[in-house]
Amino acid sequence: MEKLKKFVESRLFQNFILAVIALNAAIMGIQTAKDLPDVARQVLICLDSVCLWIFVVELLMKLIVYRLHFFRDGWNLFDLLIVIISLFSDLSFFSVFRIFRIFRVMRSLRALKSLRGFRLVSGLKELRLIVEAIGRSIPGIFWSGILLMLVYYIFSIMGTTLFGAEFPDWFGSIGRSFYTLFQVMTLESWSMGISRPVMEIFPWAWVYFVPFVLCTAFLIMNVVVGIVVNAISQVSEEQGRTEREPIEPNQLQKELEELQKQLAHVEKLLKQRENHI
Repeated sequence: MEKLKKFVESRLFQNFILAVIALNAAIMGIQTAKDLPDVARQVLICLDSVCLWIFVVELLMKLIVYRLHFFRDGWNLFDLLIVIISLFSDLSFFSVFRIFRIFRVMRSLRALKSLRGFRLVSGLKELRLIVEAIGRSIPGIFWSGILLMLVYYIFSIMGTTLFGAEFPDWFGSIGRSFYTLFQVMTLESWSMGISRPVMEIFPWAWVYFVPFVLCTAFLIMNVVVGIVVNAISQVSEEQGRTEREPIEPNQLQKELEELQKQLAHVEKLLKQRENHI
């Protein structure tokens, strides 16, 4: 069992799984081509099945090694879900439900899990820091999103009321106003494509568009960026404080034994001196 655990956690095994993931992702991309010969398509299907069964063997090995601890890792549960969906999608009965094949593309996301095991891969530390920071900044981003939706709602009501009659495609309803304002927020042709045509009929419409762009595209988005940057700074500081070389138990035991020997030697010298006196 210990040998199997070392093998599963070894760098060689992780590199092999990463190579299979990359191969599987490439195969799924090639399979989308419509002008493939039948022989090539059959070969790709066989290779895809081989990759799938390699993933199955990987999960079985981890289940044997980690047992119930396997289910405490969210990435393991993600892998298990994707493999189960892939297995069901390969069955002839479920092949009629084409929606299941969409989920097979998600298997390429397993690379994220495998990258977690590569401590020596360049950039992994920074990637883990960013992911942890994004997770920590979710509450702040959530409340920023609430504020953004409130601004959207107010400006959508105003836009529908003011411009809905003349521009029904852009501001004919709250939903259309939402989408138009989203385009304005992304700064995608918002000036020449939306605001200036509106200003040809409503010259004062800049009073509506400019504050919205300043409030959303610059102010709120910068607040979101600031939240993420602050979270990255906090996580980086915490990792800097915790990244210390741990003392191994064997090394600590050796140091204690050496200290005991030195104390015993000192006691022996003291006794010899007392006897001499």
